[in-house]
Amino acid sequence: MILTTLARNVLGTALVPCSYDPLTGYYRDGCCHTDAHDHGSHVVCAKVTQAFLDFSLQKGNDLITPRPDYRFAGLKAGDRWCLCAIRWKEALEAGVAPPVVLECTHAKALEFVTLEQLQSCA
Repeated sequence: MILTTLARNVLGTALVPCSYDPLTGYYRDGCCHTDAHDHGSHVVCAKVTQAFLDFSLQKGNDLITPRPDYRFAGLKAGDRWCLCAIRWKEALEAGVAPPVVLECTHAKALEFVTLEQLQSCA
């Protein structure tokens, strides 16, 4: 298990939970924690928009349909969710990146995007 006290956000401070309702995170602990098992790097805390949900669906990742077997209730516009950093970057390049919550976005996101890119959508 990851120790919360060690996790840092993109601002260099302690990682703050992203969402408990819906319950998000690779570990479904409310935070965008990550480790070597998280191959998708679910580290960007975003407030999803319908445009992003439609974009993600078009890319083959249905975030709308409930999947109880994965403890996933399905997302709707306005929900906060820990997104894969690469998918968020793709959405940014396509002009549909959802707003980012910087204090809840894991520092690992900076391996994929710049702080300036994240701040442009904060």
